[in-house]
Amino acid sequence: MTEFDPAPESTATEPRWQQGEDTFSRVYDVAMGITSPTPAAEIADVADCSPNAAKKHLDRLAKMGIISVNHDGRPVQYERNEGYLEWQDASRIADELTVKEIINRVSELEEDRADYEDKFGATDPTAVNVYDHGSHEAIHDRMTAVSEWRSVIRDIRLYELARQLAENDGHLISA
Repeated sequence: MTEFDPAPESTATEPRWQQGEDTFSRVYDVAMGITSPTPAAEIADVADCSPNAAKKHLDRLAKMGIISVNHDGRPVQYERNEGYLEWQDASRIADELTVKEIINRVSELEEDRADYEDKFGATDPTAVNVYDHGSHEAIHDRMTAVSEWRSVIRDIRLYELARQLAENDGHLISA
């Protein structure tokens, strides 16, 4: 009996994540992974395509609203559009949950936010100095808590957007 290897070694020269992907898909994947403004040539290098092909596909993604373009400097730089990603996440939530489930989740998240505000005596995580407590462990714990607090705030925003989408048939305002 022959054993099946679920992840066989590739004999191709391209990285495994690129196998079977067209240039547009590779450029899209790289663009979604960048976290700061990046020139087309760098994106092309990672996507394993020519800079001209990368620029063509990046401009297409920009027209679609998926990425943003900064024309101020040279070379032109591209970055993912966080608003687009939030819209996608909110749309997924609106499709997967009922309005009641979304409202219940927002209530839970608002309780979590209130707990963080009480814990830190602030209404904004950016106002918290995590280095006020001497030990490395205490600083680490505070950094983790502030990061989780920021995630709660982001999730509240996403679920509120999802609620609006679910209540208005995929639109932010009623038709």
